[in-house]
Amino acid sequence: MRKHMPGSIMLVLMLIFLCSCATSGPIGTNAALLSVERGEILRNFKIDPSRENQILALDPEQVTGREIREVLAGTPAPYIMNIHGGIYPVHLAMESFSRFLIRMGYPREALKNPGDGSYSYSCYNSSEKLAGVLAWHYEHEGMRPMIVGHSQGGMQAVKVLYAMTGNFGDQVNVWNPVLDKEEERQMIVDPITGIERPVVGLKLSYVSAVGAGGLTRLLPNQWSMAGKLRKIPDSVEEFTGFSIGVDFWGGDLFGLSTSNLYQANGKASVRNVKLPGSYNHVIIPVTSHLAKTEAVQDWINAYTPVEEPQLNVEFETDTRNILWAADVWYSIKKHWVLELKQLIEAKQRLQHAQIP
Repeated sequence: MRKHMPGSIMLVLMLIFLCSCATSGPIGTNAALLSVERGEILRNFKIDPSRENQILALDPEQVTGREIREVLAGTPAPYIMNIHGGIYPVHLAMESFSRFLIRMGYPREALKNPGDGSYSYSCYNSSEKLAGVLAWHYEHEGMRPMIVGHSQGGMQAVKVLYAMTGNFGDQVNVWNPVLDKEEERQMIVDPITGIERPVVGLKLSYVSAVGAGGLTRLLPNQWSMAGKLRKIPDSVEEFTGFSIGVDFWGGDLFGLSTSNLYQANGKASVRNVKLPGSYNHVIIPVTSHLAKTEAVQDWINAYTPVEEPQLNVEFETDTRNILWAADVWYSIKKHWVLELKQLIEAKQRLQHAQIP
């Protein structure tokens, strides 16, 4: 997308963006597991013991670029469900974000839909389906997934959290993303404990929403979120809500009011981040350019979260959307380490329990 675009074209894109959502056709299934036995994930999880010790020694609050390259590279990672808002080709913005994550060191397979190879889900998928998909990933991979939602996708991310609390129904079926098919079960085998548990009650590791609210509240698929959007339930460990200083499309009262602030209605850790008014609602996820320059990567990896971030250095390259990308990446790598540590520790406990 060009840095300078005629206003009329941008207006058309914004109007299109709010009307519907893009879809992707299937490209066939892959070899992902279709069923999981008790203890199977821990038994099959293999990392060299020396690498395990390095991972366990990492500080999740200060993960450096070097540690990503030398310690985390080649390890599995929690599945990230990107949820986009808008119609074709708006989903390409989330593809750009996925390319950013891959260039920063995140595993490609932890970003792709295992069924059709796409890098984001439509905001018009039902919250129950998306919750069922996330439960499937947790059961098959052993690490609690994350969600990154943009615009309507941010509203859908919060709606998924409510679905996982049972707010829209007492039971949620598992949804197999490989076959894109609902399974006739509401229980999964917890990969950490080996005990069956329902989808309802599952807690995600990290969820974020940017540009959620505003005019998108008026769309019929979002009516059920009235009074809920800014109140985050206990179905996530950590939530970050991003607002833009002046956001006509996704900000309540154009993003200028405290009504854009999220809060926990339980024990979830909730942060609010205000992005500069110069940020463009539509193209915030367009970030792949940020990871092409080593100096920019270093700045992003050294970023520390604050409520109103500012870019305090000048780069001779395009740095649009860097503050959003840096904050989300900080949380993603943090929870990558935390979930990986939990999996390693669970495997070690199983091994010790089997020693006579």
